[in-house]
Amino acid sequence: MSETISGEVHGSLKARRITGDVIAYIFLIVMSIIWLVPVVWVLAESFNKNTAAFTTTFFPTEYTFNNYVLLFTDTNVLNFGAMFLRTLIIAIVVCVISVFFVLSVAYCMSRLRFKMRRPFMNFALILGMFPGIMAVVAIYFILKAMGLTESSLGTMIGLIVVYSAGSGAGFYVMKGFMDTIPFSLDEAATLDGCTKWQVFTKVILPVTKPMVVYQAITAFLGPWLDFILARAICRTQENYTVALGLWQMLQKEYISRFYARFAAGAICVSIPIAILVIITQRLYQSSMGGAVKG
Repeated sequence: MSETISGEVHGSLKARRITGDVIAYIFLIVMSIIWLVPVVWVLAESFNKNTAAFTTTFFPTEYTFNNYVLLFTDTNVLNFGAMFLRTLIIAIVVCVISVFFVLSVAYCMSRLRFKMRRPFMNFALILGMFPGIMAVVAIYFILKAMGLTESSLGTMIGLIVVYSAGSGAGFYVMKGFMDTIPFSLDEAATLDGCTKWQVFTKVILPVTKPMVVYQAITAFLGPWLDFILARAICRTQENYTVALGLWQMLQKEYISRFYARFAAGAICVSIPIAILVIITQRLYQSSMGGAVKG
């Protein structure tokens, strides 16, 4: 009798588990479709032969590669190629500077002890609570007074300075990771004759590669996708970034001609991000395979 009851209970629990798994998989499949449909639509629209903004069908019926060709060759109205290259240079330079700043500040806050260390961290935390958009107007007038809002080169330098200047204040995540690294590694390296710089580059940096990957991706995406700050600083089309170029394509005077090109531009914008993720993912996997903490 007891074996029969136990078998029924076990069968009931198994049926509930299977039902729960089926519901979970159905939910995940539905959410995946909802997430993928816009991506597939943008990709299909980028090859749409009909450049009109509104069509009778959801997916295009005729396809062409001409949208990508015109996107980079037709410079009469919007020079998307120049915008793309300008933004790529800004994003790469900002990525390198930001990673160095964040690593340096995080190392000092985590491994060194000095006067005003705690007040500095509290001050940086308080400043981080204020949205960056509050300073957009002041930043614009400062850059304008310095002559960094007129020419294309000046605007690039201004954007690089603005994006990089405050990056060191975002050290808290990196510092939290460095705090988990035992101080015994620093002490052992110091006993072996290493300087602070050598401890940082030879001991701490190899262990923090996963966080370096994270910081590199976020530092690159900031200027690459930013619209608000770029819109305030870049006043003419000759200084536009790629986000402003895509925004311009959707204005009423351009949308009838550039709607399909806008989709092609959106696909092109995603390519550097995908390449960066692939490269950094390999670095992340190799660092996790060889990192030793404890």
